[in-house]
Formats: sequence, C-alpha cells, structure tokens
Amino acid sequence: MELILEQFPIVIQSLNIGFIQTLKLFFVTLLGAVPLGLIISFGSMSRFRPLSYLTKIVVWIVRGTPLMIQLLIIYYFPGLVLDNPIWGGGESGRFLAASVAFIFNYACYFSEIYRGGIQGVPKGQEEAGLVLGMTRSQIFFKVTLLQMIKRIVPPMSNEIITLVKDTSLARIIALQEIIWAGQAFLKGSQGISGAIWPLFFTAVYYLIFNGILTVLLGRLEKKLDYFR
Repeated sequence: MELILEQFPIVIQSLNIGFIQTLKLFFVTLLGAVPLGLIISFGSMSRFRPLSYLTKIVVWIVRGTPLMIQLLIIYYFPGLVLDNPIWGGGESGRFLAASVAFIFNYACYFSEIYRGGIQGVPKGQEEAGLVLGMTRSQIFFKVTLLQMIKRIVPPMSNEIITLVKDTSLARIIALQEIIWAGQAFLKGSQGISGAIWPLFFTAVYYLIFNGILTVLLGRLEKKLDYFR
C-alpha cells in the first residue's frame, strides 16, 4: 500500500496526459463525423442510383469491419504499400491517422441514424409544406430537420457513449491515449514495472466522463420533448 501511495502522483500525472489525448480524439471525431454523417446519409438516399448504391456499399463495408482493422489499414497502408507515409512520424501523425479513421467510421454509423430519422418523418408533412408554397430546402430545415433531431438523440447518445470507449482502440497504432498510459506501468516503460493497478484507474476516468455525457445528453433529450 505504501508503494502505491508513492507511485500515485506519477501514475495520475501520466493518466491525465493520456486522458487529454483521449478527449482530443473524442471531440475531433464528433466535430468531423456529425456533419459528414449527414452528407453520407444524403448520398445513400439520393435518387441518383449509382451514388446511392456506392454510398450504401461503402457504409456496409465500414460498418461490417472492425474499427481496429480500419485503423491499421489507414495508418500503415500509405507507407507500406504506396511507399508514401503521408501521416509523417511521431504522435501528431498517429493522432491524425486515428482521427481520420474514427471520423469516417462514426460518420457511416451516424449516417444510418440520420437516414432513419429523416425517413421516419411522415411524408404528408413534406406534401403539406409544398402545398403551402415552401421550397424543399425550407421544408427540410424548418420541418424535417427539427423532428429528425428529436428522433435521433437516443441512438446518437448511445453511439457517442460507445465512441468514448472506442478511443482506446487507438493504442493499436501506439497513440498514447489513457489505456496506453495505464498499460505503460505494466510494461515498465514509465519507470514502474509490473504495476497493474493503474489500469483500474483508467476505468474511473471513463466512468466519470461517460457519467457526465449521460447527464448532458439526458437533459438534451428532455429539452426536445416539446416536439411530442
């Protein structure tokens, strides 16, 4: 116990650095995947059949393969196969590659949520808007979009919570997120060897962050109750 107390400040400092990297990856993924997912959903619902089929095939591939495999391919493929290491070296290159993989992966999942939300709005409301002289863009932004947001909040909340935990997969390309930081004490790369207890503390970080997100997303869902 005395040894743990001596090591505690070093462990917490390292975990804090790793958690900041986790937070950066989380927020960058959300900022990129939320709008990109909407664009992809438009492609899958397009009346132009080739675009619709192509988009659906891409979404099917991304959703049907592990995110870990996608991370490895995106990070290593340009350098090993194309002989063009576009990500560069160091932590910044690994973070950029992880961000691209996470954004595209979650955009595909979000696109299906968007598509379900848009198609769930009764068709009669669009027809009523056309009768009233509204353009299709006005109908989408003033009628469909507002109702879609209410419908997609619960499934989007689940995906966002999952994203928090999935950021741990970035350690597969040696991105120094919080799990990597905790595992370093087990391997001895932080001057402390064979200590497994720091890994349990990483779970506390995830629990607290997920708890905060759950409360915030729950409040957002309640505020959108006026659509009922």
